[in-house]
Amino acid sequence: MSLSVEKQPDQSRYALLQDGEVIGVAEYELRHDAIVFTHTEVDPEKREKGMASTLVRTALDDVRDNSDLRVIASCPYVRSWLSEHPDYAELQKR
Repeated sequence: MSLSVEKQPDQSRYALLQDGEVIGVAEYELRHDAIVFTHTEVDPEKREKGMASTLVRTALDDVRDNSDLRVIASCPYVRSWLSEHPDYAELQKR
C-alpha cells in the first residue's frame, strides 16, 4: 500500500491518496493572512489508524514550510489534533 498526501490548490484541499486513489481530504479556505481548515474526512471503508493524522500533519507541515499563513482550525478534527501537538501551536499565532 502506497500512501501519500498531495496539495490540490485548485480544489482548496490536501488529498490523502492510497495507491493513487483519493481516500481522504483536508479542505481549507484562504482568507487574507490565514488558512482556515474547514473539514477533514477519510473514507471509513479504507481508513486505518493514523491516516487522518498523517493527512493533517502533512498539510500543516506544508503551511509551516511554504507560507506565512496563520492556521485557523474550524474543523473539529484539526482543532483536536492541534491541541494534542503543542509543537504546532505557533501556526495559530502567526
